[in-house]
Amino acid sequence: MGKAKFKLKEPNSKNETLVNLVFYYNYKRFKYSTGEKIEPKFWNLKNERAKESKQFPQYPEFNSRLDVLENGINTAYRRLLNDGVQPNNQLLKTHLEAELSGKILETGKKSLFGFIDEFIKESKFHKKKSTIIVYNTVFKYLKEFAASQRKKIDFESIDLEFYNKYLKYLVHDRDLSSNTVGKHVKTLKTFMNEATERGYNKNMEYKKRKFRVTKEESDAVYLNVDELKKIEEADLSASPNLDRTKDLFLIGCYTGLRFSDFTQIKPENIDHEKSILQIRTQKTGQRVSIPLHPTVKRIIQKYNGELPRAYVNQVMNKYLKDVASISGLKQMVQITMTKGGQVQKNSCPKYELVTTHTARRSFATNLYLADVPSISIMKITGHKTERSFMQYIKISQEQNADKLLNHPFFS
Repeated sequence: MGKAKFKLKEPNSKNETLVNLVFYYNYKRFKYSTGEKIEPKFWNLKNERAKESKQFPQYPEFNSRLDVLENGINTAYRRLLNDGVQPNNQLLKTHLEAELSGKILETGKKSLFGFIDEFIKESKFHKKKSTIIVYNTVFKYLKEFAASQRKKIDFESIDLEFYNKYLKYLVHDRDLSSNTVGKHVKTLKTFMNEATERGYNKNMEYKKRKFRVTKEESDAVYLNVDELKKIEEADLSASPNLDRTKDLFLIGCYTGLRFSDFTQIKPENIDHEKSILQIRTQKTGQRVSIPLHPTVKRIIQKYNGELPRAYVNQVMNKYLKDVASISGLKQMVQITMTKGGQVQKNSCPKYELVTTHTARRSFATNLYLADVPSISIMKITGHKTERSFMQYIKISQEQNADKLLNHPFFS
């Protein structure tokens, strides 16, 4: 960020002298005459404002005008950066005077980057911290892309030509995976949709079919019933951290709840008489009712009805890999990822792929394989369509064939 200072033109004068605004940025110096005059004896060198003196009774209004100038230059500089424009003295002068004259406020025009900056600040009050991190990362890459192109990117710039260049930048210059690139495009569409709703954007090019979100099927794993049994039977009593992690993970595997929900289960969520867990999910606000699996009942009883406090997600994921490894989940799994435009294939032990989200995926897949109706599972997982649900569960072609063999059509 630049730094604004106010300096007297003739600090040793016995008479009134001009006050200059000097703005330092990127090892450059921008000087601007404020038009304000003051006798040096009434000037506070340290605060760079007029002294609060009875001999200079107009000091409140005088200092207020300097505050307006300081805010104006800071805003002008920030707008240029947000618009992906490299500031220079001429641009600073033009934008400062526009700020001071109120031209921007009068026209109501808002730049794309200016809007995104404000939208992210607003979102901090009602969006999850993880969402804000995604917003900031996408915004950062957009600004870096604009700088690499040496051109301003505004609402009118978001067309198919921009899309193709931006994808090339993310894939080849930034070496991002296909799904990460898709997340960037999806978030940019979120920004554009919000700007359109508020009347700042009239360009609908981003809604075209070819302006699509890239996505490839992930190699996320699920744990079958036998593997969950191995985890449950693993004796981790010598390591309280791993034992607690194991129990919380199993709660997720047998309830289908997200990490943010199964780590917040309280005694009042349990109806022992009906053997049902009832909770309102954080992400969707939906109230779900889930039958208590025998494993869930045992774990609740183990902790006298009060589940232990969870670790943060990153720590729990680290412990989970140790839990899965000790439980013997060491078979090699091939993972495929498109990164930097190249398909990469690697193999790793299954335990390395186990995360807190594996619990929810395992729940949905195991129930589906057990012939529980999809609509019943979706009532718990919160999937709105069967299509999105089927993309979520993880079954092989062989498992699907085995499942169909039990269908009356093949009998």
